[in-house]
Order: sequence, then C-alpha cells, then structure tokens
Amino acid sequence: MCRFLPIIQPMSERKVRVRFAPSPTGALHIGGVRTALYNYLFARQHGGQMIFRIEDTDSNRFVPGAEEYILESFKWLGIPFDEGVSFGGDHGPYRQSERKAIYKKYVEQLLEADKAYIAFDTPEELDAKRAEISNFQYDASTRTMMRNSLTLPKEEVDALIAAGNQYVVRIKIEPNENVVVNDLIRGEVIINSTVLDDKVLYKSADELPTYHLANIVDDHLMEVSHVIRGEEWLPSAPLHVLLYRAFGWEDTMPAFAHLPLLLKPEGNGKLSKRDGDRLGFPVFPLQWKDPKTGEISSGYREAGYLPEAVLNFLALLGWNPGNDQEVMSLDEMVKLFDLKRCSKSGAKFDYKKGIWFNHIYIQQKSNEAIAELFLPVLKEHGVEAPFDKVVTVVGLMKDRINFVRELWDAAGFFFVAPTSYDEKTAKKRWKEDSGVCMTALAEFLNGLEDFSPQNQETAVMAWIAENGYHTGNIMNAFRLALVGEGKGPHMFDISSIIGKEETIARLKRAVEVLK
Repeated sequence: MCRFLPIIQPMSERKVRVRFAPSPTGALHIGGVRTALYNYLFARQHGGQMIFRIEDTDSNRFVPGAEEYILESFKWLGIPFDEGVSFGGDHGPYRQSERKAIYKKYVEQLLEADKAYIAFDTPEELDAKRAEISNFQYDASTRTMMRNSLTLPKEEVDALIAAGNQYVVRIKIEPNENVVVNDLIRGEVIINSTVLDDKVLYKSADELPTYHLANIVDDHLMEVSHVIRGEEWLPSAPLHVLLYRAFGWEDTMPAFAHLPLLLKPEGNGKLSKRDGDRLGFPVFPLQWKDPKTGEISSGYREAGYLPEAVLNFLALLGWNPGNDQEVMSLDEMVKLFDLKRCSKSGAKFDYKKGIWFNHIYIQQKSNEAIAELFLPVLKEHGVEAPFDKVVTVVGLMKDRINFVRELWDAAGFFFVAPTSYDEKTAKKRWKEDSGVCMTALAEFLNGLEDFSPQNQETAVMAWIAENGYHTGNIMNAFRLALVGEGKGPHMFDISSIIGKEETIARLKRAVEVLK
C-alpha cells in the first residue's frame, strides 16, 4: 500500500524569506528576471526579506564575469536584495562553492542515517548498464546490481575510499511511496517515488554537492520560507520533499510555488535566445559578451528599454492583478501581487507588448528625464545643444517614439539643418513658385521681432491671406525647407525652436538647392 508523505506548511507566524539563486553559467535569462521579480513582490508584500545566493556547485559550467553581470542586471532593473552575495547578512557565506564543509557535514548525516549511500560506478559501467537495460534508472530495482555501499562489504568500501577512488553519494529512495507537493500555484501534486531515481547528492571528485543537496541545506539554514521558482524545477520538488523528510526538517519545509514557463512568441515551446535573434528582441537584461566565443547578445538596457517598463511587462507574463490595470509602478505591483493569480499554463512572450510598455513609460517620464537620456545620443551625432532646448524638443516629440534613440530620427532636424531633401516630398510639395514664395517668406520673417510660435502663426497667416497665396502650398514648402521632408510637429514650433536666424538660413538654402 502506498504511503503518503505530506508537506507540512510553514506556520503562519513564520517570517517570509525568499531567495533568488542563479548559477553563474552565462547571461541572466529574462525568465530568471521574472522569477526574481515575483520573489521580490511576494517578499515586500509580506514584509519579508529576499536573499541573493550564487549556486556554483557545477564547476565545469562556471563562466567568468557571469556573477558580476547578474548583480549589475538587478542594479539596473531596480530590484534590491536584503542579504546575500555582495550584500552581506547573518546566514553566509552565500556562494555555494564557499560552503563545502557545511555540505560535507550533512552528507555524513544522511549516510549515518541510512538515507543515502556511496556509489563507485564509473561512467563506463553506467553506460554499459544503460545499454543492457532499456530506460535504465539508478533506483531501488537496479542499485543491487551496481557497485555501491549497499552491495559491497564495508571493508571494501573503506579501502576504495582510502585508495582515492572517486565516488558519489546517492539518496536512497524507497519505492512505492506517494510524495505530495502542495504547490501554491498548482495545488496538490502527487508523485510516486518509484518513478524517481537515486539522485547524486555529492561528488568526491570536486568535494561539492549537487544542486539538490546544496539547495535543500541552504534553504533550511538560511530559513527560507517560500521557494518561488520556474516550472522547470517542478519535477525535482518530490526529491526535495524527501530530502527534508530524510533530515527531519518537515516543520521548516518551505512552501513551493512553481511559475509558468515563458513561451515563444510564435509556435510552441520555451522562449530561447534564438527566438530573440530571429525576431529582433533581447532575451537578456543587459548586453552579454560570451567570454569563450566572443559572441555579443543584445540586452534590454542597450536596446533602449526603461527598467520600469521591463519590470511592468514581465510582471504581467504569467500573473494578472485581478483588474484591467496594465501600467503599474513597482510599489503598485507589490500591493496587488498574489501568487494565486499566477497562471498554471505558460505565457506567450509578446515582445511587441514590451515595446508598447516602453512607449508608455517614456510618455510618463518628465521631459527633463528623457532629455538626460537623449543627451548621449546627441553627442554620438556630434551635437551639443542647450539643455532647455533639448527639453523643449523632447516635450514636442516623445509621444511619437518607442525608444529614446528614435528621437534622433524623429527630431534630429531641430539640431542639424537638412543636407538633402526627400525626393518624393519635393516633387509633390515644391511648386514652380515655391522658390519665390520662400524667399518672400524669409524676408517677412526677418522683420518679425516676436518670434514666438503664436505670433509667427498669426503674422504668417495674415501675410498669406494678404498676398493671395495658397496656405497648403506655403506651409508644405516651408516644412520641406526646414525639415528636409514632410514630417514633424507644428511648423511654428519648429521655426521658433531653431530660431529666426536658422529658419531664414534654411529657407534660403532650400531655394538655392531646389530652385
């Protein structure tokens, strides 16, 4: 008869402590950012704390610079941690490679309690067994065929270890037990232990634990109350439940919540870097240069996204606030966040929605703030302009852009006179008498003392009427002369900002070039 192993939920008075624990194996995926965001929202809503832990027990996959990249990403995004690597705290060290002695103690505890065993099987022996047995799994039905401390005499085990033979420590999973995982998002999940293999918990080769053991020991010692992580970790949850039971830590077992996957924008499957490369959007928060290949991958920061827009966009991929509100500050998200409103199914990564969020946040930011972001773009084009002019231009043009860098294409004419004129616009808008009319307009504008937009408009409209000109012909030619094409805001805003002298100079040059 199957035995059920229930999860004992944390006591209501237990302080909320969550953790984000990436591996330094490369750039931080945008899915990891969403996981960290949800942990942050949950912790802040409950007055709890968030830990930053580095899980670097897999030394073969370590990538130099990855840890620093991850920290810089969260600094840019504005997600703070309360303790952990580079933040300090009372539960350190927070880098797993610095906790070898701690893990060794708990490995010995499992061995002494007969909850784990030592295995000496070589990779060749394991491959041979896989070839011999279809769908081979190292478990209760096969471990008696293998070279381990359950089948070898103690003297031989001790001799092999003394001789320096490499070994691993595996958890000893009893078959035919129903393991219950009470997930805060998915409800009750029941897995029979027969389908679980005796996972490796520790490797003598590098004296480091695997993810499974280190994860459980650290969560326990760091008093983690809730484990909020990606759906891909759900299959490991029953093993983690069994490890808590093996250590006798049921009363401090954290509550689990497994978040839905981020899915491809098109088709089926999990979001990947290839999707971003193919469709032209980033999947990393910051630009990343692979230290091995030199390949450069785009990042949201370098692509011109505002961090607030990225967080708002990610928050709604797999969670909804229960109302129609889409645009939310981080503080508003904290108030509204509820794990029960997280979806069980994957969320399509609608990157176009991310662009829309960036547009909205640019509109909401002050003209001065956007102007500060635009200054480096101007500098790249060799332009130095008074800050108040840049602020005025931003105020006129920011509702037309999705990214700050687009301001140059949309509004560069405010700072640099056109060197050519759009052929199609010129053919349509520059009439036979446009040269004569623009010369006359230049003379008229030169006589205006008040060059404000309002005064210009009143005076020029009266001048057009007095001379019997066609208003559309005059204004279209005027725009072409100042902008170089048929775009831009109100004409007298343009002429007012670039000033009388520059306006007249551009009119004269257009007459010379367009005849």
